Amino acid sequence: MSNARPLILAIDTSTPCSSVALTRGDVHQGELVATLSLNSNRTHSRRLLTGIDWLLSENSIDFADIDGLAVGLGPGSFTGLRIGMATVKGLATAMDKPLLGVSTLDALALCCSGEKPVCVLLDARKKEVYRRWYQSDEQGVFRQQGSIKALKADELAAEVLEPTLMVGDGLFIYGDFLKEILGDFVTMAPLPLSYPSAAAIGFLCCEQLHAGDVMPLDSAVPLYVRASDAELSLVNKEQQEQKKNDT
Repeated sequence: MSNARPLILAIDTSTPCSSVALTRGDVHQGELVATLSLNSNRTHSRRLLTGIDWLLSENSIDFADIDGLAVGLGPGSFTGLRIGMATVKGLATAMDKPLLGVSTLDALALCCSGEKPVCVLLDARKKEVYRRWYQSDEQGVFRQQGSIKALKADELAAEVLEPTLMVGDGLFIYGDFLKEILGDFVTMAPLPLSYPSAAAIGFLCCEQLHAGDVMPLDSAVPLYVRASDAELSLVNKEQQEQKKNDT
């Protein structure tokens, strides 16, 4: 990549808080050009492209100036993730630009600081949270440790073996429960850090762009972690039909 500080258009639609950002550079030498966030119950499809157009217009930036499209892969809202992926795929195809993506949990961890390990948790519905663990590297950037899992709150509590910083909207629902069980072993990050940042996604995806780690347009998909209700219903229906055929 010849441009040391590429211009990235990044979005995240994994939660009700949609976020759009323009960034230059990576997590170490990054510059936030502009960002726009909106937390509401309206579907992302009704505001995402409008937000992108407004952000570009207000900063006098053309699509031709952008070096890459970045998206928060999730996990999170199935509908929101599909809207986000479809949007960046369409833009990347039309603009002939690289498509990049990182987990929304990674973006939340990037905004944290300190020496404690970080546990990011997002509401996964069904009385579960999506969680991933992070440790800071030599430069203080929190990097992922292990895979993302969907867990019950008590299962997550059992994993906490040392003082830990927790962040994410899963705390809105399970924060009091975890604090009651874990006591001083859990510190909750300030509330503003619980909302996914498209800017953090842009900085992380700049690292991918420099490494040539580009997502294929024809096969890129969100990071769902678990099957949707519709997919589970289809599997159950097929299993029931198979049982009938076997008898």
